[in-house]
Amino acid sequence: MLMRTDPFRQLERLTQQLFGSEGTTARPAPMPMDAYRRGDELVVSFDLPGVAPDSIDLNVERNVLTVSAERAAETDEQVQWQVTERPRGVFSRQVFLGDTLDTDRIEATYDAGVLTVRVPVAEKAQPRRITVNPGGQARTIDT
Repeated sequence: MLMRTDPFRQLERLTQQLFGSEGTTARPAPMPMDAYRRGDELVVSFDLPGVAPDSIDLNVERNVLTVSAERAAETDEQVQWQVTERPRGVFSRQVFLGDTLDTDRIEATYDAGVLTVRVPVAEKAQPRRITVNPGGQARTIDT
């Protein structure tokens, strides 16, 4: 239903630890996510603390859900940073959705720094009960 692939994530984390956040400016930072199925929908939650809702961009193309967001850095010349551990800049994540999901009816909400995306399971992928009739009669499908 959901395919997760990002072979460079561990390498990126190691690079950030060794060189700080400037070590990976060529690629958008990933955002943490949780994904689970509840009933007839897939729920994916992304952590985006401190991100303005209007900076979130959510797109679906060919069963690939792309989430992008930006948290701007403080640009005041009077600011003298003492510690900067919170990531800033562009965040991006792609999730490959299976063919059993209905990407035409995706819904998204943003609350308390968490973007929640709900993707319904397609009708054709819903479990169906098939009744087998005795004596060579045709089978019927209960929906």
